[in-house]
Amino acid sequence: MDPITDLFQTMQIMGVVHSRLEATAPWGLKQEANAEDAGREHSAASSSEFAHFGMLTRGNCWLSVGGMPDAMPLAGGDCFLLAPGSSYTLRDNPRTPTRSFCDVAPKGGGQIIQYGGGGAPTTIISGWFRFGATSLKPLTRLLPPLILVKADQPQTLALRTTINMLASEMAEPLPGSDLVVNHLADILFIQCLRAHIASRSKACNNGLLRAIFDPQIGVALKSMHEKVEARWTVETLAGACGMSRSAFALRFKELVGQTPLEYLTGWRMQKAAALLQNGDKKLFEVAKAVGYDSDAAFSKAFKRVVSVAPRNFRRSSQGGVGSGAAHG
Repeated sequence: MDPITDLFQTMQIMGVVHSRLEATAPWGLKQEANAEDAGREHSAASSSEFAHFGMLTRGNCWLSVGGMPDAMPLAGGDCFLLAPGSSYTLRDNPRTPTRSFCDVAPKGGGQIIQYGGGGAPTTIISGWFRFGATSLKPLTRLLPPLILVKADQPQTLALRTTINMLASEMAEPLPGSDLVVNHLADILFIQCLRAHIASRSKACNNGLLRAIFDPQIGVALKSMHEKVEARWTVETLAGACGMSRSAFALRFKELVGQTPLEYLTGWRMQKAAALLQNGDKKLFEVAKAVGYDSDAAFSKAFKRVVSVAPRNFRRSSQGGVGSGAAHG
């Protein structure tokens, strides 16, 4: 299994909130990284758990993202995905003052946001993916702050089709709609990342994506993801890459930002979290599945990485998640 597929299958997309922004010039809306955002149905969750996506279906606007120096013009058909924890603004003109999304959110659970001064219209279909807390760390390593898919890119048609299906399913819920919406959210997220990889932008040369596509370190990552339960050591991973132990350890840390065994432990706990949340495996079975001989050793590692004991994690997850699109 390649690492990207494994990441997708284990990612905890807990739900999706959808809205349609009908804006008229002048207009400007902002989302602060630390503010509670449009996941108003999930007020207990912090905004860092949400990734924002959008597609312009009419008009034009400017997108500014925290940490990026310049505002970017968007036109009809453009799609974007912002990583969890991003602050950003959308507006008709880079100089237009902004209000918070929270201030204009429709009351009573509506999905249409109408805002602006009555001038030139812009329509944006947008939404927020809500991720489980254990998915945030791998997400931040995988995603750049912004994925922008322009209307003329080949992948945009598939994105537009999925977003329209998502909007239609949420507008008129039918039996099984929750399941369909969550699967569409999964598909949309994967399509965004695929488009980002296909674009070969400079952002692909950073972080985990660069490591995955590195001809040597990528072999080690693939090996760990294919056999997460194997007794990997720095020596055996270096051997799989055809590198010396010291050169491998240095290169891996440079690209991934963690040592090989730190990455392996973190990913094992991510897999374990998915098994605990979605399955009925006993604790020792989960431990064995991710490479631990005893549930005591596994529990100690899980608590160190996730900050909660496995049994407590399973109890809280199964008691409060509802119908998420989480995989196992």
